[in-house]
Amino acid sequence: MTDQITPSGSSPDPKQLSLFDEDELDIADYLRQEAEPPPEHGPRQGFAALTLGAIGVVYGDIGTSPIYAFREALRPVTDADGVNRAEVLGLLSLLIWTLILIVTVKYVIFLLRADNRGEGGVLALYTLVRLAIGRRSIPVLALALMGSALFFGDAILTPAISVLSAVEGVELVMPSLDRFVVPATLVILLVLFLVQRGGTARIAVLFGPITLVWFLVLAGLGLWHIGENPEVLLAFNPLYGLRFLVSHEIVAFTVLGAVFLAVTGAEALYADLGHFGRPPIIVAWLALVFPALVLNYLGQGALVLADPATVADPFFEMAPKSALPFLVAMATAATVIAAQAVISGAFSMARGAMQLGLLPRMMIRHTAQDQSGQIYIPAINWWLLFGVMWLVIAFGSSSALASAYGIAVTGTMVITTILVILYVWQSGRLPLIGAILVALPIAVLELAFLASNLVKVADGGYVPLAIGAVMAVVMWAWWRGTQVLLARAHKQSVPLASFVRSMARTSAQVVPGTAFFLSPDPEVVPTALLHNLKHNRVLHEQVVFLTVESLRVPYAEPEERASYEKLSDRFGQVILRFGFMETPNVSRAMGAARRAGLKFDVMTSTFFLGRRRAVAAGQPGFGRALDRLYALLSRLAADPSDYYHIPRDRIVELGERVAI
Repeated sequence: MTDQITPSGSSPDPKQLSLFDEDELDIADYLRQEAEPPPEHGPRQGFAALTLGAIGVVYGDIGTSPIYAFREALRPVTDADGVNRAEVLGLLSLLIWTLILIVTVKYVIFLLRADNRGEGGVLALYTLVRLAIGRRSIPVLALALMGSALFFGDAILTPAISVLSAVEGVELVMPSLDRFVVPATLVILLVLFLVQRGGTARIAVLFGPITLVWFLVLAGLGLWHIGENPEVLLAFNPLYGLRFLVSHEIVAFTVLGAVFLAVTGAEALYADLGHFGRPPIIVAWLALVFPALVLNYLGQGALVLADPATVADPFFEMAPKSALPFLVAMATAATVIAAQAVISGAFSMARGAMQLGLLPRMMIRHTAQDQSGQIYIPAINWWLLFGVMWLVIAFGSSSALASAYGIAVTGTMVITTILVILYVWQSGRLPLIGAILVALPIAVLELAFLASNLVKVADGGYVPLAIGAVMAVVMWAWWRGTQVLLARAHKQSVPLASFVRSMARTSAQVVPGTAFFLSPDPEVVPTALLHNLKHNRVLHEQVVFLTVESLRVPYAEPEERASYEKLSDRFGQVILRFGFMETPNVSRAMGAARRAGLKFDVMTSTFFLGRRRAVAAGQPGFGRALDRLYALLSRLAADPSDYYHIPRDRIVELGERVAI
């Protein structure tokens, strides 16, 4: 049986998606986990600790942008006819106002308020829109698919360009080491991905302090050079940026793509909302991150004005020769932290996609007992490692990778803006025209950035587009196949209410104990029960229909975790609910089922699972190709017993082949 979403014909709760399946686990773990409290989620630390954590995790990516953003923005101008005062001030103005409009206005002031029970990110925003609409919308689903797919493209590019750009600083310390830049980068990245298996909870406590020092270094270097040339403060005047765009019509489009590198990582403000909360993220940005970034960019501009020879790498040239090794070490540490944050974000995104039925089940391991967000997904980890390694080897330098970077981020930002407009409109906060007018300035700016990045498709921009396209096809094939499979199974199903009434006069032999029959649809009889009656002619003295539902909210509240309904003297129904940011754990949730009224003996209970093996049988064409992909993905999906955590030694599986 495959992960399934309740079709519209079964009239599900509009706040929920039913995508259960089949599963198992060890009886000792069952007894232990049932007594354990669930892992905590959301902010639980003090405000200062959360703010420090946000500095390390939320802003790790955007904090490494000064290493390459200003350098890449200068490159098109320098290649044309050198660089002059007006051009430097114009580029600085564009960088500063991009940070103000995209990060401060869009994300910090507005988007952080659009949370789903404290959670953010493109999937959380999608669920908000879906709930506001009140029905399934294929266009909205397509936006969520594209946004998620582009995020995975960004998750591959960020570690590659961040770490590579930092390690390249050793060339200034010792030029003879340039041939070791790529090998050293590969080693650092390999170690980073290998340690994911054991979790990063222990070393994560260092992320905040290290990144805090990093931002202080950025600000200090910037202030030092601004003091030597305070004229760069004129860049706060947006007219300098506008004049640059008007007077550089030929290269302005290319420059915009490079300027956008300054805000890569801004999406993390929204995606990590549930981990730290709105106030710590806002305070960290306004009190430290934003001032440090602006000061550093202004300092780089002041250095270039004072010494045009530093235009090739103004960031590392800011430090005196004696302090350069320290700066390279700090930059490397900061980029590793930024890469780690993106990897963790990819794990969270994948888990949410699985729970919403957009990806097949994959093995999820919790690496910290007290934090549900600390997870490790082996399949995603090794896929990311392969992609990152290939990018470093294929492109060889951060400048080459810069051409590929940006498309995924700008695409995700544009999709986020569209979803926000739909949410504000559908939730009744503003009429459609009003929502569009409010978002129009940001949308126009983001579309300009997206268009400027699309120009670089041939120079490497095809990479995130290709990755995003592959991921989008995979997610669409899985969602589509799941819908088709459940719809066909539903046509042949037996209504649960009539079945329970008919079984009052059954001639089947009754055996002691409790049988849990897992069902993706709480309104029909599980096929595993029908097959068991047909072939074995036995029925347990207590039969419980067990359905696991994925809510359209990040986390289920304790009171909504489980519900139990007694259908007759012999039959009962349990529904277990998990948020889309939770890992379904049936063993632990059975404690909540007991509190809801279910009575059973663990030692005399058996779980019956129905496995459906999908077989592509349609007419040749694109639909048939998607069906074949779905069938392949269903075979590669993680064992449901491990995914749902059900007692492994109390499982009976019954299988069937279903044509789609």
